[in-house]
Amino acid sequence: MTDTTPALSIDGAALLDEVEAFHRRFNVFPTEHAYVAVTLWDAHAHLIDALDGTARIAFLSPEPGSGKSRALEIIETLTPRAATTVNASANALFRLVAADAGTPTLLFDEIDTVFGPKAGGNEEVRGFLNSGYRRGAKSLRCVGEGSDQKAGWFDSFCAVAMAGLGSLPDTILTRSVIIRMRKRAPNETCEPYRRRVHEKQGHVLRDRIAEWTATLHDQIADAWPEMPEGVSDRPADVWEPLLAVADAAGGHWPERARAACVALLKAASEGDQASLGVRLLTDLRDKVFCGVDRMPTAAILEVLLGLDDAPWSDMGEDGQGSKPLTARALSRLLSQYVRPDNAPIKPRGIRVGATTPKGYYAEDLSDAWIRYCPPDPQKSATSATSATSQVNGGESVADAPSENRHVSAESDTRQLRMVG
Repeated sequence: MTDTTPALSIDGAALLDEVEAFHRRFNVFPTEHAYVAVTLWDAHAHLIDALDGTARIAFLSPEPGSGKSRALEIIETLTPRAATTVNASANALFRLVAADAGTPTLLFDEIDTVFGPKAGGNEEVRGFLNSGYRRGAKSLRCVGEGSDQKAGWFDSFCAVAMAGLGSLPDTILTRSVIIRMRKRAPNETCEPYRRRVHEKQGHVLRDRIAEWTATLHDQIADAWPEMPEGVSDRPADVWEPLLAVADAAGGHWPERARAACVALLKAASEGDQASLGVRLLTDLRDKVFCGVDRMPTAAILEVLLGLDDAPWSDMGEDGQGSKPLTARALSRLLSQYVRPDNAPIKPRGIRVGATTPKGYYAEDLSDAWIRYCPPDPQKSATSATSATSQVNGGESVADAPSENRHVSAESDTRQLRMVG
C-alpha cells in the first residue's frame, strides 16, 4: 500500500531564526541588520540554481582581528559545497565552478591580498567576480595541452563571500552586501568556535536549509519581490534574491529584510569613497563656487588646497604623488566630464580687471554636478559662508592679504560680476 501521508512542511521563518541564532553564537556583527543579511545570504546560496542573480557579501574592516574570517567559517558550515580559498587563479576559479560536483559556494578570505595596493590588480580574478553575479556569465579560456589548445566557455555564476582588510574595487563593492566589521568591545562577547565540535552542528542546520529550500525552487524562480522605495538598478539586483528568500520564509523576515536592505545600502553609500573626479566636482560645487558663476583657476586651487580632509594637497601630477594639485591636473580631471553642450569641460578666459586669467564657469560644470554629485546640502542663508578667495582687479590671488581670502559667496558673485 502506497503511503500518501504528506510530508511535514518546514517552518522557514523558524529555521532562519535558528540560522541567525547560530551566527550570533560565534559572530559579533556591527548591526542587527547584518545578522539578517548574512542569514538570508546563507539560505540564498542553497537556491543558486533557481536564481538569475546572486549577491556577493563582503566582510571588510580597517584592522585585523575584527571577526571577518570567523564569519566565513560559520558561513562555510551552513552553505552547500563550500570552498574556501585565500588565493586562487582565475583559471582555477572557472574550473571549480564548472566542476561536475555542482555549483560551489566560494569563500574568499584575505581578499585584500588579491586586490590590495601590492597585489597588482588581478584583473582576471576581478573579471570573474564581476561577471559571476549573473546567471549565464561565461568567460572564454584556452583548454588543452601543449599545442593542442582549443577555446572553451566557462561559467562564473556562483555565490561568493569575501573577507579582507580595507576596501575592494568599486565594481565588486556595487555587486555586494557590505558588512563593515570592527573589533569587539569589552562588553561584546561570543562563544569560542571549535571546528571539531561546532562544524557538525552547522552541518545539521545546513542540511535542514537544503531540505527547506528544495521545496522553494519554483517559487523563488518566479519571484519578483517588492523593493523598498528608492532601491533600484544594481542595488535591487543585489538584494532581490535575499528578499525573495525572506518572502518565502514569511513571519517577521520580509519586514526585517527590507529594513536591512535600506540600512545597509545607506551605510554602504555613506562609507563609499567617491572617485577622485566626483570628489572634485562635489568640492567645487559645495566649497569653491558656492553660487559664484565663475572662478579663476588660481582661486579654485587656493580653496581646494586649504580644505581639511581632502586629497588635493597630496596629489602629484598622476594623482598618486606627494605634490599639491596643479592647474594642469585640475584641467585633466575635469576634462573627463562634459558641459551641457556635450563638449569636455575646459578652462576659459575670465575677465578680472585688466587681466583675463584662465578659469571655470559654473554653467560649464552644472550638468556634471547634477549627474554625478550627491544632493546639494541644504544650508541657511546665514550659515552659507564660502571659503572662496577674494578676486580683485588684477591682483594675484596668492598675493592677496590673508584677512581678505575668505569672503561670502554673495560677495564673490557681486565682485566677479562687477569686474566682468
